[in-house]
Amino acid sequence: MTAAADARADAEFLDLPTMLADAARAYPHSPAIIDAAPGNERRFDFAALDAAVDRVAAALQRAGLGPGHAVAVVAAASAEYLFVFFGALRAGLAVAPLAPSSTPQQLADMIADCDARVVFVDAEAAAALGTVALPAHARVVRFGEPFEQWLAPAGSKPAPVRIDPAWPFNIIYSSGTTGTPKGIVQPHAMRWAHIRRGSATGYGPGSVTLVATPLYSNTTLVAVIPSLAWGGAVVLGRKFDALGYLQLAERHRATHTMLVPVQYQRLMAHPRFDEFDLTSFVAKFCTSAPFCAELKAEVLRRWPGGLTEYYGLTEGGATFILHCHEHPTKLHTVGPPNEGHEVRLLDEAGRALAPEAVARGEAGEIAGRSPGMMSGYHRQPAKSAEAEWFDEQGRRYIRTGDIGRFDADGFLVLTDRRKDMVISGGFNVYPSDLEAVLRQHPAVAEAAVFGVPSEQWGETPVAVVVLRDAASSSAAPDARDAQALRAWANERLGKTQRLAALRFADELPRSAIGKVLRRELRARWLGADGSERYFPA
Repeated sequence: MTAAADARADAEFLDLPTMLADAARAYPHSPAIIDAAPGNERRFDFAALDAAVDRVAAALQRAGLGPGHAVAVVAAASAEYLFVFFGALRAGLAVAPLAPSSTPQQLADMIADCDARVVFVDAEAAAALGTVALPAHARVVRFGEPFEQWLAPAGSKPAPVRIDPAWPFNIIYSSGTTGTPKGIVQPHAMRWAHIRRGSATGYGPGSVTLVATPLYSNTTLVAVIPSLAWGGAVVLGRKFDALGYLQLAERHRATHTMLVPVQYQRLMAHPRFDEFDLTSFVAKFCTSAPFCAELKAEVLRRWPGGLTEYYGLTEGGATFILHCHEHPTKLHTVGPPNEGHEVRLLDEAGRALAPEAVARGEAGEIAGRSPGMMSGYHRQPAKSAEAEWFDEQGRRYIRTGDIGRFDADGFLVLTDRRKDMVISGGFNVYPSDLEAVLRQHPAVAEAAVFGVPSEQWGETPVAVVVLRDAASSSAAPDARDAQALRAWANERLGKTQRLAALRFADELPRSAIGKVLRRELRARWLGADGSERYFPA
């Protein structure tokens, strides 16, 4: 980095819209966004990006929107998606990037929850949202010609907005839900912490970040935002496939990328992987799901450039960073805490383990604090309180729900996931959401959902169902057909939530206090030899 960039990295706070404007002045003709849509690749330099961001901000202000308001985006990755995202920020608004794979009703619920005044959509999302009722004040703007007509005229400049670090930057919804959605409010200060962290990873003019995960995912944003903030280019791919990714990486001489473990797995397994010239890579990143040591080692061996794993939450708290290329004997860990991040291990009663217990390698629930922490769950103070822990000095930590221990060198080894969340293809799937859908069926008395290994997705959700006594009655003629019941549920679930399989049981195993033992169900499902043998089909 240059001396000027180093000085900015040491700043107490910088906001992204200002950094983009600075980049447009410093290197206006440097590439910013390469929209790699098949057959229609488009390029935008920093001057063009900054001008488009101004037009979006001015249009939002023209509509009377500003700090305290929010917009939502439901669309596949595109240059326009980023124009809207950054333009809303420049006007002082928060952005809710929503997963198009959610059901129309889930999308409507999230739009209502974040109180979005404008909802930007592509053609597919427009069709989906046309089937549900949205809040009366939520205006839908479709990308394409309607978006061009909505924009402020070329050359428009918005009224300046001084961004407060505590203002919400975005609201990330952690999964599609069947009830009230859970939105994670990330303030500008948290995003600045991500940008500042990225200053040491080689982003800057000349860097090229290849994007292969959706823009609504925090996994993607923690790479895209620092890349552009420091003057690098981003290449926006479409739906991930290994060969297409490799072709884009070679053609654009990619230097950086963020992938989830299942994508690394598919790339390593592709028969043509070694044919491609990937020597331009400087840094590769991974997060969102367990990344096995064997796969890390294979990536290091076959793919040039460094490999860094991040372990943390979208909610923030402590982030652990493993530079795999620097610590090849620590690939079974997720690394030490990031500099300046504080960590406590908690026992089952929620008390911090004593330092000597941590030093001995005793395991506990991981809780952390850092400059990068969510403000809370949007409009859900009780849920926010559940995620927080306070030390004796009253300092706030974020609980992960994961269990881990430190080795002798201070590297974290994850030993279990206390939370029941399934991570499928890098996306969070909450079993309680799927169970609630299954229980809506008149023949279902109880249901338990959990994750099992999947070659395609890393993990995939499956269900064990207990039927009501009257399940064979005419009210539910297909209740004894597991495939029919699975299909019924999947019609009501988002694409990333869908059940891979469903089995029946006479009862669910429970603990002494009545909690369903998903770990036992999973072990029974797989069997000692890994076969699905316990539950009849």
